[in-house]
Amino acid sequence: MNFTGITARRKMAGAVVGSLLGGVAAATIAAPAAAAAPQGCSFSDVADTASATWSEARQYLNAHPGANQVVTAAFNQPRPQAEADIRNYFTANPGEYYDLRGILAPIGDKQRQCDVTVLPAGLQSAYDTFMAG
Repeated sequence: MNFTGITARRKMAGAVVGSLLGGVAAATIAAPAAAAAPQGCSFSDVADTASATWSEARQYLNAHPGANQVVTAAFNQPRPQAEADIRNYFTANPGEYYDLRGILAPIGDKQRQCDVTVLPAGLQSAYDTFMAG
């Protein structure tokens, strides 16, 4: 399996997963006005999606000690080292990479469906990089 195409997307995986685990997504939701919100796009709907994603990612990492360890360690490492460690881990464990992509997908789905921003700008860029491809 050739991982060259996904290596770049994995650089920011720890930031995305770690921030979701830290609850940033639920705290930074910018929902549209209630009157203009399409069905399923109320503030509570968007918050529920972020919360469910956070919970599922946390449960997944708890059940996968290697992924949990590398993501947890990334919080205390300089960013280049954290990115390298996470990239190396997910390159060696592509199933876990794709599992986490699936878990994180509802954030992007809800953002597109509701035309809202769930993640702060810097984290959104990392999320987009991780989810591309």
